[in-house]
Amino acid sequence: MPDSFVSPQVEINEALVTGALLGRGLPSEAEHHLWEAGRSYHLDDIAERHLREAEALAPGHAAVLIGLYRFYFYKGRLAEALDVARRCIAKAAEEGNLPADWRQVQAGDAEFGRYENILPRFFLFSLKGYAYLQMRLGQTEEGRFAVQKLLELDPTDKIGAKVLLGVLDRMGQDDE
Repeated sequence: MPDSFVSPQVEINEALVTGALLGRGLPSEAEHHLWEAGRSYHLDDIAERHLREAEALAPGHAAVLIGLYRFYFYKGRLAEALDVARRCIAKAAEEGNLPADWRQVQAGDAEFGRYENILPRFFLFSLKGYAYLQMRLGQTEEGRFAVQKLLELDPTDKIGAKVLLGVLDRMGQDDE
């Protein structure tokens, strides 16, 4: 896969991070550790320690999961980022009363087509990150299944899953 391909960002607004929908509020001490992790991003051990402290204070909170995902992804620790993407999918499924297995989620299970609905959007972006990471880690069929599920849930492709499908379709072709 080309190195110039940009990762799908987990685009979550402030309401998701600090609001009641996914986290029922982030404790201020955990928020402090997230800020410190960001400030010390260039110092891997220190940044990761702050992320783990935030996780201990707010286990399963969406803001912490997103912080961990981004840290691992941008540090090139893709297998760890994939683990966090799985946790994000599980969190969104649990909070949204969706099936635990993303493969069993159906379009009518949530308002996936309404981009302003934060919980379904978090699920879709988490699944998109999962698909992308599977592709990067060489699990292209699993990545393709996830992309196909994204397009089933979001047929108007508000989150850009067709870009990933295009990458999959071009894999192995000569760059002429």
